[in-house]
Amino acid sequence: MQVRYAHHEDYQFCYSFRGRPGHKPSILMLHGFSAHKDMWLSVVKFLPKSLHLVCVDMPGHEGTTRSSLDDLSIAGQVKRIHQFVECLKLNKKPFHLIGTSMGGHVAGVYAAYYPSDVCSLSLVCPAGLQYSTDNPFVQRLKELEESAAIQKIPLIPSTPEEMSEMLQLCSYVRFKVPQQILQGLVDVRIPHNSFYRKLFLEIVNEKSRYSLHENMDKIKVPTQIIWGKQDQVLDVSGADILAKSISNSQVEVLENCGHSVVMERPRKTAKLIVDFLASVHNTDNKKLN
Repeated sequence: MQVRYAHHEDYQFCYSFRGRPGHKPSILMLHGFSAHKDMWLSVVKFLPKSLHLVCVDMPGHEGTTRSSLDDLSIAGQVKRIHQFVECLKLNKKPFHLIGTSMGGHVAGVYAAYYPSDVCSLSLVCPAGLQYSTDNPFVQRLKELEESAAIQKIPLIPSTPEEMSEMLQLCSYVRFKVPQQILQGLVDVRIPHNSFYRKLFLEIVNEKSRYSLHENMDKIKVPTQIIWGKQDQVLDVSGADILAKSISNSQVEVLENCGHSVVMERPRKTAKLIVDFLASVHNTDNKKLN
């Protein structure tokens, strides 16, 4: 993957790419909350070299502009990603859009707002859905909200212990991470924690919290929904909620997999994406009569 920058007025987007636009749709990948474009590398490794791939840093993350003036709501992020798409002329031909967690929330709403840009969609355990009952994680968040304990958001660790808890929360596979590594992981994040808190409050407030739910009936492109069966952050029942509203959709539930699908099952994720793209766009295999 090569790293490049794109600019819209005084706003900078950082992205990595591999390959170039061809007859197959380009693929744009949107990462989750507090991650960055490199989180996709584990999946990219298993994708065919012939595909044109673009991974962008979401607003305020890594090499993309962080500004106190930026609208970090889901709708605001969708508009930013659209500016990025226009900068790269990625929508010269409709592209395949992939997003996970917060990135999946943005991807789904993008497909609803800009239907002509997107030819197909992969949502990997996306946020933004309204569940009839809250899972323990969401219950905990609501309790924190009520007590205004903004310092204690489980997805924003500031000690090695909290880092370890977050890894346990996000991954099904229980792995023992040495204290030094946990400390290193936390040290990298701490300078960004005040931004993460601001962003988190923005995406869970009432304007944004259920944006995908409110827009899912407007998604008309073929849609793939991938979810880890043991996701403790966003419950797997979200897959059915989406499938009922998006007529042209298929669901893939991964056994023994948590919220970090991309990290936990990169090879499987890549295979599902490739197979889905082939089933939706592959005219080569259809024999002409």
